[in-house]
Amino acid sequence: MPAITATNLLCLPRVAEPAIPARDRPVISVTTAPFGLEGEGFPVRRAFAGVAHSFLDPFIHMDQMGEVEYQPGEPKGTPWHPHRGFETVTYMIDGTFQHQDSNGGGGLISDGDTQWMTAGAGILHIETPPERLVASGGLFHGIQLWVNLPRALKWSPPRYQDIRGGQVALLASGEGTSLLRVIAGELAGHQGPGITHTPITMLHVTVQPGARVRIPWREDFNALAYVLAGDGVAGSSAPIQTGQLAVFGQGQAITLAASSEQEGRHPALEVLVLGGQPIREPVAWYGPFVMNTEEELRQAFTDYRAGRLGEIPAAHLELGTPIPG
Repeated sequence: MPAITATNLLCLPRVAEPAIPARDRPVISVTTAPFGLEGEGFPVRRAFAGVAHSFLDPFIHMDQMGEVEYQPGEPKGTPWHPHRGFETVTYMIDGTFQHQDSNGGGGLISDGDTQWMTAGAGILHIETPPERLVASGGLFHGIQLWVNLPRALKWSPPRYQDIRGGQVALLASGEGTSLLRVIAGELAGHQGPGITHTPITMLHVTVQPGARVRIPWREDFNALAYVLAGDGVAGSSAPIQTGQLAVFGQGQAITLAASSEQEGRHPALEVLVLGGQPIREPVAWYGPFVMNTEEELRQAFTDYRAGRLGEIPAAHLELGTPIPG
C-alpha cells in the first residue's frame, strides 16, 4: 500500500496550508471499527459502527475490505444482489475485484482503481475476485463506501463510472511531506475524477513519519478521517491508529500528523479523508436499500422480487448462477 503514488512529491502541485485565521476542526470522537464478514465471507472492518448518522450524513456505511493475504482458493466475493436509493463506491488499494451490474456496467478494478455505481432507482450487481486471483491467492485490500442520495435523486437512472488509478489527482502538502490523492470532489481548486450526485470530497492521504498536514476543508461539509494503516494524531491531540475513525467538528481545516515510528509493513500513516454536504432528510435503511420512509423500503423489496430492479445477464444464468430470492 498504496498502489498509486509519486516518486517525487516536490514535482506535484502543492496544497497550501490554510491561513492562520482558518479554524482547525476539533476531533469530536474516535471509534474503533469492529470486524465482520461480508458477502460470501470476506473479512471487513465496519468503519462507521457506533457513530451517529448526524455526524456521517451524507454517508451511510463504509467497510474496509481486508487487508488480508489470501491463500489459493480462499478469495471470496458477493452473490448477485440489489440496491436502490444511493451510490456504492469501491476503492481498490491492493488486489483485484471484478464488478458487473444489470445495467451493463462493470469491469476489473485493481491497485488504486475506483468503481462508482449509482444505484438510483434500482440495479442488481455482483462483485467477485477474478478466477486467477482465486487460483493464486494474494493480497486483498479496499474500501466500499455508501453515499446517500437526496429524495429528489433517489429515482435517478443507474449510472456507472470506472475510475482508473492514473486518473486520480495527485497533490503534495505545502511542505512536500504528504501525498494527497483526490478521488472525488475538489480540494483547493483541484478536481478529482469521480462525478457525484451528492457534493462530497474523498481523499486518500499518505503522511510520512513525523510529518504533519493541514488540509483546507469546506465549512458546509462534515469531516471524517479513517485510518487505513499506521499511527498518528488527528486534530491537535487525538491519537489514531489502524481501523479507527476520527469525527471532526466545525471549522475550516483538518490536521493529521504521523507518529515518528511506524510499523514495518506500512511505513507511513494512510488515511481516507471524507466529507460531504449533509442531506438532512429522514433515512430508512434496511439491507441493500436506503430510502426515506418505511413504505419506500417495502416498495423496494416488492419491486426487487417482481424483477423491476434489473435482470441478471443471461451469461451468468447459463453458468448456473442462482437467482437471488
